[in-house]
Amino acid sequence: MSKKFKTGLLACFVFPVAVLGKEESPVRDTVLPRHHHKPASVKVQYGVASYYANKFEGRKTYTDEIFHQQKLTAASNTLPMYTWVRVTNLRNHRSVIVRINDKMHPHNKRLIDLSRAAAERLGYCGKGLTHVRIDVLGKKRPPEAEDETTTKK
Repeated sequence: MSKKFKTGLLACFVFPVAVLGKEESPVRDTVLPRHHHKPASVKVQYGVASYYANKFEGRKTYTDEIFHQQKLTAASNTLPMYTWVRVTNLRNHRSVIVRINDKMHPHNKRLIDLSRAAAERLGYCGKGLTHVRIDVLGKKRPPEAEDETTTKK
């Protein structure tokens, strides 16, 4: 390569950086910093709900509680533990308030896994899955929440 060509080639790479400057570099604007934080928690989520298999009855949850099908609890990979949520079945508009106390398998694509008591309230036990809306209610127990230890039969 000739010296003129090398100098011209070098100028092609250096000149745009000098002209754009540090603040205007289009590459810097699109790269996320390593310390990038998770976005703020979402108050409403939509997705697919399932319910626990009976084999989990009596096992420990992520929060070290013992799982019982008759309690109004749920597992989620997207919601924080001990969060109260209202789950609404989008097919029949029934809703139930549950507390998140467990996580699902990391590869599970569903939004929430409910206890059988919660699934019965939503009316989808015969189907196994349903589309739901989840409204995050917070960490405090909502006044309208049913006592999770006493369920209707």
